[in-house]
Amino acid sequence: MTSPGMVDVTTKGPSMRRNFWRGVWRVMLRKPSRLFGVALLGLFIFMATLGPVLYGRPLPRDPDNFFAPPSLQHPFGTDFQGFDVLALVVIGSRYVLLTALITAIVTIVLGASIGLFAGYRRGRLDAVLMRITDINLTIPGIPILLVLSTVWQFASPWEMGLVLGLLGWGALARAVRSQTLSLRERGFIEAARGLGLSTPHIVVRELLPPIAPYIAMNLLMSMILAVWAQVGLFFLGVMPVIGENWGVMLNRAVFDFGAMTTASRLPYMLAPLLALLLLTVAIVLVVDAMDEIFNPRLREE
Repeated sequence: MTSPGMVDVTTKGPSMRRNFWRGVWRVMLRKPSRLFGVALLGLFIFMATLGPVLYGRPLPRDPDNFFAPPSLQHPFGTDFQGFDVLALVVIGSRYVLLTALITAIVTIVLGASIGLFAGYRRGRLDAVLMRITDINLTIPGIPILLVLSTVWQFASPWEMGLVLGLLGWGALARAVRSQTLSLRERGFIEAARGLGLSTPHIVVRELLPPIAPYIAMNLLMSMILAVWAQVGLFFLGVMPVIGENWGVMLNRAVFDFGAMTTASRLPYMLAPLLALLLLTVAIVLVVDAMDEIFNPRLREE
């Protein structure tokens, strides 16, 4: 059983799937910038996945040329140890993207599950889950991270992603609950209840599919927030300035080597900033495409 008007590409056969992907392609062609966003996001995924393998260890280093200016050999120059800055950006992308992905998954799993069950069941379960959500929304994230940084080095993206995800699911739970409340009174949900289907079945098979596009877009938006949050924490020195990621590069460039005042150190700061900007633009363009793909009103316009 599915909601009216909902496109279920997994159950309507090959022709429905072909029509779906043709519609996706048309949406992408309508604004070529979306294709650019997909290609750019694919490039970052490639960097995070295979970058460390391609560069290997030890990293490209010019021991006689510290803070070298940009050149064909070093497109973003070298750092204070003679390491190629482009290589550092590529290597650092794995920590940034993996942390963002883990954060987004934890946020989506917790936020969507709690919002769906709270909105569907109502009553005491709803009250309890929403009080837990309110508590999550009031937790001060930075003080908690400061305390945790005395115990953890956050050298692993799993640790950082888990903490950011546990601190950031509250808003999504509230939003999903609101949408679930409007869906639970629809005819197809009442019919499912009338058939005696279990709560997990109704939540997973009937309520989740109509909300899935909204959750998917929140997954990407959560990644943007996670990227800026972790980079900001490392840049401000809240987290131990160790390891290889863009926040550590920014911290060292600004606070240790005066990139804000010394022109020769500027490329060391601009390289991770440019990567952050391009990654954000790529995700925003993909979200824009997804919004039109899953929103019938936008498609009609």
